[in-house]
Amino acid sequence: MTTAVSMSDVVKHYRRGREKVEVLHGLDLEIAPGEFVAIMGPSGSGKSTLLNLIGGLDKPDSGTLIVAGQRIDGLSGGALTRWRARNVGFVFQFYNLMPALSAAANVELPLLLLPLSSAERRARVAAALKIVGLSDRARHKPSELSGGQQQRVAIARALVSDPPILVCDEPTGDLDRETANEVLDLLRILSGRQGKTVVMVTHDPKAAEHASRQLHVDKGQLISAKVAA
Repeated sequence: MTTAVSMSDVVKHYRRGREKVEVLHGLDLEIAPGEFVAIMGPSGSGKSTLLNLIGGLDKPDSGTLIVAGQRIDGLSGGALTRWRARNVGFVFQFYNLMPALSAAANVELPLLLLPLSSAERRARVAAALKIVGLSDRARHKPSELSGGQQQRVAIARALVSDPPILVCDEPTGDLDRETANEVLDLLRILSGRQGKTVVMVTHDPKAAEHASRQLHVDKGQLISAKVAA
């Protein structure tokens, strides 16, 4: 796989009543395997739409979109769901953990979509929690964990199916600076040492500094890119 993400002349629009609003305008983008990319831009610039396309949560209206070696712009809904389960892990600002479940049970949820035995699921959950440093919190429920620990559980959940790509939407937006830096350092380790491609939307310039490349989106187009020193 020479590129993790390849977008060519991608257009995306939405309907607002009778009005057609074009969000992305012929966007071209390539992201290499193992890159940690931060996407920045003002509200309404198209960065969240871009992230949703990369994660297979939405499809472009035109253009070519190849992610993890698969052209996904023409996949049916069912095929896209199966592709996501194998190839993309999602990390969100507000964790989206099930409050009644333990950390281990939350991490296990994506594996229920895969043809794995219970023993295989347990082994993968244990490995994912070890990676994020929470092996000793496996039986704790979200209410018994700090915000940073909850986000680490969410990252373990994203990792547990071993996807090549992690899609992160404001993953530190609800954390204090010290805890945010710990989470961002973990994402950088996953990119640098484990070869995960990390694509992160953020409003925070300090968070973006942890990435190997920063992309700036405005009015549906890439306006600049900055490579980390």
